[in-house]
Amino acid sequence: MPFTLPPGADVVTETEIKHSRFRAAVRRVDDPAAAQAFLDEQRRLFPDARHHCWAYVTGNEPSERAERAGDDGEPGGTAGVPMLQVLRARGLVDVAVVVTRWFGGIKLGAGGLVRAYSGAVAAALDSAESAAALLRRERLDLLAVEVGHDVAGRLEAELRSRGVTIVGTAYGAAVTFTLATKDPAQLAATVAELTAGGGELVPAGTRWADV
Repeated sequence: MPFTLPPGADVVTETEIKHSRFRAAVRRVDDPAAAQAFLDEQRRLFPDARHHCWAYVTGNEPSERAERAGDDGEPGGTAGVPMLQVLRARGLVDVAVVVTRWFGGIKLGAGGLVRAYSGAVAAALDSAESAAALLRRERLDLLAVEVGHDVAGRLEAELRSRGVTIVGTAYGAAVTFTLATKDPAQLAATVAELTAGGGELVPAGTRWADV
């Protein structure tokens, strides 16, 4: 099951290895464009740094997932890909990480760079986990029910009072509520009870939610 960060909750940690300083910043992003904007922002904030290596994973479903990484001048495969592998191993989605490096004058070698960059990302994610800043993502079923205007207000109030998530309401000749649930059978029973069997649930897709 995937995990992510809350919107607007950047996680930042710093590590030092042989006088080189590594600053890892992790942010929730909705798409590749937001990941690029995050990278651009970090470059503007720290123009004196030698490298701004990066990686991101967006999209909850494997079929819609986008994964990219960049070494920003470090030897190929020593920074971005190891960072991306940490995100994958932790099950992160809709997340970007930028590791900014200030060179300390001592070369680390390829193996040292891989350990440094992957370790910087791992430290940031450990910090987020210990602070309970990581959120589990859950796929919910969407179901629609159509009722008359005369009972819509009462039904909406009853559904909300029972903790049912209403993600959409459409008004036309009738009122259509779109509901989200991880237990369609239980929701069907609830709707049947509240509508005296008159409300029929129709599948309306799925969505992912933070839990």
